[in-house]
Amino acid sequence: MSNPGTPLVEIAFRNMDHSPAVEDRVRAQIAKLGQFHDQIIACRVAVEARHRHQHKGHLYHVRIDLTVPNAELVASREPDAHQAHQDVYVAVRDAFAAMRRQLQDFARKQRGNVKLHEPPPHGHIREIAPAADYGMIETSDGREIRFSSASVVDADFAKLEVGDRVWFTEVTSDDGPAASTVHVEGKHHVVG
Repeated sequence: MSNPGTPLVEIAFRNMDHSPAVEDRVRAQIAKLGQFHDQIIACRVAVEARHRHQHKGHLYHVRIDLTVPNAELVASREPDAHQAHQDVYVAVRDAFAAMRRQLQDFARKQRGNVKLHEPPPHGHIREIAPAADYGMIETSDGREIRFSSASVVDADFAKLEVGDRVWFTEVTSDDGPAASTVHVEGKHHVVG
């Protein structure tokens, strides 16, 4: 039974004898993971020796299953792709490095440090003046965004109509808010 705040740790050796030295290395690596997330619930590590065909010795496979609140993270290092995994300590190091990266990414997402891709702003064309080379978009929140023929992507500026629904990329210009790119929704105003 683990103490509160101490993760449940299970270490299994497969196709090889138990190694106190490898177990100590694994436990040290688990302790280091606590620096990246303070709520590790459980960590299960399997160290497996796989026999190599036509060669002497073994390649080592290490799998880590880490349980944290709201997630289960898995890092697995296959020996076939890593000849260095002829050394069990290298296999352990590489598997824990992969888990550390996953845990850091997960912790950043939990803190909200990952940029979420927000949908681009939408609106409709409120005014269009092809002779003067400008148009105005009214956004759903009532703002007005200016654009020109150079901003329109995959459409013919001269064929745009008041009321056409658009999405755009907003920038700040000397004249106020402007659209650097404007995409027409639904209708395909092919440039001719």
